[in-house]
Order: sequence, then structure tokens, then C-alpha cells
Amino acid sequence: MITIIGAGLGGLVLARILHRGGVAVRILESAPSPSSRHQGGMLDIHEDSGQAALRTAGLHGEFAAATLAGGDGTRVLDRSGTVWLSDDGDGTRPEIDRRALRDLLVRSLPDGVIAWGRRGAAVRTTRQGRHEVILVDGAIVETDALIGADGAWSKVRPLLTPEVPVYTGISFAEARIVDVSSRHPDLAELVGSGMLFALDDGRGFLAHREPDDEICSYAAFRESADWYTGEVSAAAVLAKFLDWTPAYRGLVTEATGPLIPRPIYALPAGLRWERVPGVTLVGDAAHLMSPFAGEGANLALQDGAELAREILDSPGDLEAAFARYEAAMFERAALSAQQSAAGLELCFGPEAARSLAGFLRGARAGAQAPS
Repeated sequence: MITIIGAGLGGLVLARILHRGGVAVRILESAPSPSSRHQGGMLDIHEDSGQAALRTAGLHGEFAAATLAGGDGTRVLDRSGTVWLSDDGDGTRPEIDRRALRDLLVRSLPDGVIAWGRRGAAVRTTRQGRHEVILVDGAIVETDALIGADGAWSKVRPLLTPEVPVYTGISFAEARIVDVSSRHPDLAELVGSGMLFALDDGRGFLAHREPDDEICSYAAFRESADWYTGEVSAAAVLAKFLDWTPAYRGLVTEATGPLIPRPIYALPAGLRWERVPGVTLVGDAAHLMSPFAGEGANLALQDGAELAREILDSPGDLEAAFARYEAAMFERAALSAQQSAAGLELCFGPEAARSLAGFLRGARAGAQAPS
């Protein structure tokens, strides 16, 4: 029995492919149900990584049917509202709501594979070389093979490395705005059909159209990690943007519900560890990075699919499978982490709108990512 900690994208696609291949697998997930918490915003799923993983899982058709038409469009503006780029997209990186993608993966697994409401408090290795997950209710789950798919603050990662995520210096204040076409047509026009980047002088507004006529927006700025205490107010956030055109204010003031603080953390680029028998990591647990290359979800899906392939190709030899998976994962994660760090500096550096627009035009023309 293979035990996966965490029912995120990487853990789910891993379980799906293993189950289809006849391997016994279970997921321990801390959330009490699939719908118990908000899953986040839109994801652009790349052909050679995330989409390839979904093809391997036999789910690409359902994925394609759930994508948002026009969701890969991009607008880049500066603080005055000057438009530096307005691109309708080309369909190569279709956008899907994270919750819709996760729900698709959850539905693809038989009842009983995911144990909901099983929050881990700690993980340890026994003298016999097996691994124990100690749950918050005191129960202990023992397993020969343990895969940490439990995100940024992974309980499994300490078995492999002492490294922990480090604050990048950038924070978001997240807002969700509903019924935008009828109630906020100005914001609907500002954001367009896909993604808005409004960037200048180390600050910005990032926003994306979502299904059900919603916008998810983030006010982004450089600040200390402890900049917020308690509830985040719209006034406090907008005080950081007093020299910006008022056209962006509604991306904060029209929020449905409270603003959500999102400090951005990352693991060191190029993180590696020595093999530890019977345990490995996928997704953010292995290589948490900032969102400024659009790689996190894609890498998680690719990790899950590649690890499943190695396990299925090595029946009876999990150690060989884990070793081959990690060797390849370390290389691709290091490159993506470097691109993400470069993307953060691009978006929050001088003349960010001009620079990002130029980079995106080059990317459309097949140019290499910044390094």
C-alpha cells in the first residue's frame, strides 16, 4: 500500500494513475470534504507538463471541456492605465478553475481512496525503516511507502531535508468579485476575458476572469511578512496605491467578503536531498515557488504522473522508482524555480509593465524564458 499525504493536484493525479495501473494507494487529506475550503483561482495548464499528465491519467477530454473560453487572454497596464499589451491568447495554455480541476481528479477516484478529515500532526520513521503518520486525533497510520503531496508546509519534508519556505518579500491581498458583468461592467472591461497585470514601481494589481461571472484579484506589493494583523482592510491596502489611477480601486473595494492576505513564500531554487528509503515528495512539498512563471500546478501534475510512471515501470522496486523520479524532478524543478524568481523580479522591478509586455510578446514568438 502506497500512502499519499494531501489531496492536491499532484497527489490526486498520482493516485489516479496508480489506481488505473492496479497499485493499491490511499490518500490522507486534512480537509473534511472536497468542498470545505476555497481552492484558489485560475490555472493555465501547459501542453508539455500539466496537460501531458492529464492525458496519462485519461482525463484530458474532461479537462478540455471545463476550461474557460478566452481565459488565456492577457492585458498589461501601468499605474496610469496605459495599455502595454492586449493579447487574446492562442489557446495553447487553456485556463481552468483550480476547484474544477481538483473536483475532476477527485471524481476520477473510487470511494475510499481518499480518507477525508485525516489531518497529520507529525511524521516519523520507525526503527524498522517504515514510516508513521501521527494524526491529530492520536491515530497512527503506518506505511512502507510515503509520498508527501502536502504543500508548502509539508509534514513529510522534514524526513528528507531541514529546508523550509522563505518569504519572497511580496504579499497579495486577495479579493473575489461576483456578478461583474451586471454589477461592475467597468471592472469586467478592465480585466478582459483573461488575466490582467497592472504593474508599476514594485506594486501591482493582478486579476483574472473566472467562471460564473467572477473576478479574482490580488493587490500585490513589497512588504514585511507580518504586515497584516487580523482582518485586512481595503483602506489599508489602497493606501499603498494612492498615486495610481482610481480605475483599479474597485478590484479591492468591491470584494465579496473579507480580503485574504497571501504572503508569497518559496523554497530555495535547486533544492535537493539525499535518498531516504520509502519516502519522496511531489508538488509544492518538493519545490514551492512563487507564481510568476505559472509553473506550480503544472509541475505538481507532472510530478504525480512521472512518479506514477516510474512506480508502474518498476514493479517490486520502489526505491529504484523513487530515485529515478527524484533525479528528473530535481532538474526540471530547479529550472522552473529560477524562472519563477526571475518572473517575480520582472513583475516588481523598474518599468515592469513595459518589461513584462516585451517578455510576453517574445514568449509568444517562441523566445526563451528569462534566466
